[in-house]
Amino acid sequence: MTNIAFDVQDEQAPADELINQALVLWALPSGSRAHLINISENATYLVRSPNGKRNVLRVHRENYHTHRAIECELAWAKALREEGSVQTPNYLVGRNGDPIQILEMGAGFAPRYMVMFEFVEGKEPNPDEDLIGLFEHLGEMAAHTHNHSLEWERPNDFERMQWTTETVFGPDATWGDWRNGPNVGTQDGEVLEELELVIKHRLDAFGRSKGRFGLIHADMRLANLLIDGDTTYVIDFDDCGLGWYLYDFAAGISFMEEHPQVPALKEAWVKGYRKVRNLPNADYDELDTFVMLRRVALLAWMGTHPEVEVVKELSGDFCKNTVRLAKEYLESMRG
Repeated sequence: MTNIAFDVQDEQAPADELINQALVLWALPSGSRAHLINISENATYLVRSPNGKRNVLRVHRENYHTHRAIECELAWAKALREEGSVQTPNYLVGRNGDPIQILEMGAGFAPRYMVMFEFVEGKEPNPDEDLIGLFEHLGEMAAHTHNHSLEWERPNDFERMQWTTETVFGPDATWGDWRNGPNVGTQDGEVLEELELVIKHRLDAFGRSKGRFGLIHADMRLANLLIDGDTTYVIDFDDCGLGWYLYDFAAGISFMEEHPQVPALKEAWVKGYRKVRNLPNADYDELDTFVMLRRVALLAWMGTHPEVEVVKELSGDFCKNTVRLAKEYLESMRG
């Protein structure tokens, strides 16, 4: 690992000029320039070189992952790419041979990890387009990743996060407490408390057998897909970790759970999944539980990421719509 130090003011998105100075850590052409394109869990920069080549730089949020956890993420994404059933972007190694570089942020700020990826062509799908064919393919890809996770020999000291009821609802929840999400009122809280109890009960009963629980992408949503002709790239394995396989469907419809296409998208995803991997009816019957688990996790995430554009855009009605979905789900469970 190589360190490079700056004196900065914004710990979430270092200024373009500071990142440009850090580009010397990779063997990029002289004159390469970086521009901030997105802030979500991490800050993402597009890096353009004078020869026309492009790369994507991810600057990790402070204290979200350890160096070892990022190594394990990159190892799995590389193994999937080499196996060939799922397309993922490759990464660049730094001048010191390490794909993970360190940005020292100056006095009062924690260091940040950085990873440079190859740029891949493609367009993010639009949720208002017909997504039936895409979700059938997405189900196939998810099944391939799940089969791979069962067979892949993980590196020694494998370290990744977990997506469980404890990490969503527990006192040290990864994304915070949903009660601190935007616009959560007292009556909303009463409904969501009941929802939490039902989800915990059902997923405790569902269990974490090898066939149901393993290494997952955990964020296979539209924003992390790039479509280029007949090729679909799965990007951003930053949240990959141990969780229920069916959580990948729930993540796939993140922020669009109330969209009228969703029932058809669920059936398309299941159809694609079953082309590759067995999905028992008992597992299928629990898909809506995972949708609600993910939805409440997103509500918590919004409360701890107020600076992110999608939070600014959607937070106004997100809790209200979550409560409506929760009521529909709870009624279906009673029935």
